[in-house]
Amino acid sequence: MFIVGVAMPFSLRSRMARGDSWQQCLRHILWRGLLLFCFGTGLHCIYSGKLVFELWNVLTQLSFTVPVTFLLLRTNWKVQLGTSFLLLAITEVCYRLYDPTAPFVMDKNFGSAVDMLLMGKLNNGGGWVTFNCVPTAAHTIWGAICGQLLLEEKLGGDRVKTFALAGLIGLAIGFGLHWSDVTPIVKRIATTSFTFASGGWALLALAFFHWLIDLKKQQAWTWPFVVVGMNSIFIYLFFENGRVHWLVPTVRIFNDGFLNALASALRRWPSPIRCWSGSFTGGCAGSWTSTRFISRFRRLRHSVKVC
Repeated sequence: MFIVGVAMPFSLRSRMARGDSWQQCLRHILWRGLLLFCFGTGLHCIYSGKLVFELWNVLTQLSFTVPVTFLLLRTNWKVQLGTSFLLLAITEVCYRLYDPTAPFVMDKNFGSAVDMLLMGKLNNGGGWVTFNCVPTAAHTIWGAICGQLLLEEKLGGDRVKTFALAGLIGLAIGFGLHWSDVTPIVKRIATTSFTFASGGWALLALAFFHWLIDLKKQQAWTWPFVVVGMNSIFIYLFFENGRVHWLVPTVRIFNDGFLNALASALRRWPSPIRCWSGSFTGGCAGSWTSTRFISRFRRLRHSVKVC
């Protein structure tokens, strides 16, 4: 959620530079939001093996948070930050008004009630709720604020201090709410404490890598992340779908074969670890190979257009 927001000001600047109007960019964002929603709900149909309407998916969450953030890009950072705090306040109030005595109990909270209203079902004991899109929109908005700061070249190294300070404040608020027993950190319903704490970690990570890569110019090792970052939605869809149905069983033949060849060492490994390693290897190998193919195809198409 956060890193998507960071990328949005860069994407908007690029489109504006090539002549797109604000209205054209808005239509593009709305279309992307619709695609994300369809991909997210479509994945749940694949999981279930039949047509279902389920919204517990990061893509459906993004289909809400991205358009909301885009509409704020032309406002100043104070409005953006205030809106994010408002979304978190709405979340806190809704959960506490729904059940003042036990607002964050799994499957018996405000988010679960919203799911019953929208879908007539709960997340099968998993505890995830669709209402997560409201508090986690704060992550996307905070990312967009950071992206706009990154575009301001005059700030230089001050950005690192700003990101780091904001990250520490987020951690202090998030863990402070948790340790004081005000609001527990619960990822699956994206409580305000979780949103602040996870946002704090994201800001600290951004501060570190901005310092290391952009300011210290340590960029030689970053190319795999560039490839992945340019194809993140495809990788997510592939990892959630393709690897399960055909790639993992195929890769596991070679993965387990080589691992089992290490006999004495690997006999002490529990079978779940070997199983997980096969899934992980298959998913990573397939995602990376497919992503590299797409990246090369894009470069080839661009070169043909240039010619």
